[in-house]
Amino acid sequence: MRFVAALLMWVVTTVALAVAVPTAWAQKNIVDMNGYSAFAASAAEDPALQRAMAGELTTQVTRLSDGQVSSDLVRGVAEAYTASPSFPGQFAQANQIVHRWMFTDRISTDSEGRWVVDLAPMLSDSSFRQTLSNFNVEVPSSLTVPVTVSSDLRPGQLRPLATWGPWVSVGATILAGVFALLTLAVARSRGKALAALGVSALLVGAAGWAALEVARGYINSALNNTTGDVRAVADAMVNHAEDGLHHWLNLTLAAGGALVALGVVVSMLGGLRRS
Repeated sequence: MRFVAALLMWVVTTVALAVAVPTAWAQKNIVDMNGYSAFAASAAEDPALQRAMAGELTTQVTRLSDGQVSSDLVRGVAEAYTASPSFPGQFAQANQIVHRWMFTDRISTDSEGRWVVDLAPMLSDSSFRQTLSNFNVEVPSSLTVPVTVSSDLRPGQLRPLATWGPWVSVGATILAGVFALLTLAVARSRGKALAALGVSALLVGAAGWAALEVARGYINSALNNTTGDVRAVADAMVNHAEDGLHHWLNLTLAAGGALVALGVVVSMLGGLRRS
């Protein structure tokens, strides 16, 4: 009977942990506004994202100047800007619009219903202002650029995550912790119980890696709503998110391995004590 109870609690612990790890990561880095800003600022240090953003800024500045400014000159200024220390903070600020679009419906769209982002704050950087002023080109107070190529994606589609995400994340974490303790309390052998909990963490970590590989196909399909340099920026952001979640999964795997090793040691010591 104790074995059945311990097994049931182990299963609940494993399921709760499988929910807790990705939801806790998402709550910290995606759902929370400040967390998402920090995530975007960190992603902005990626050279691939910097090159893509420099390309988009070059396109917009060249269009703004009606060809008066050489695209090569603008590209050089844009690359210097995206590599500067001020870029991550301004990129994070622009991504707050992205966050509001995903989690609320309080965001503007263009006449075709596409989601737009204002690049004017970035073009207000001193490097751009100086270059454009040399050609008598004024930076507008607002320069909106469509991020999606269709209106299929609607604002506020992720609003339920903002409402229920924190509850699910905290609840799953507490549930995993409580049932892990109950598993240890009910099991006849503490060592085997520890090893079993380690196996839970190993299963969750491995399943998380596999799930990410499957999810990438669906993510790429969603990214097809973007195009050009904006698509490259989105790709870099997704890659950064995958790296972050992979790190959490690796920590889960490491913790699982440590628990298995500890369980083996505890079982051996228990066997020696009984003998």
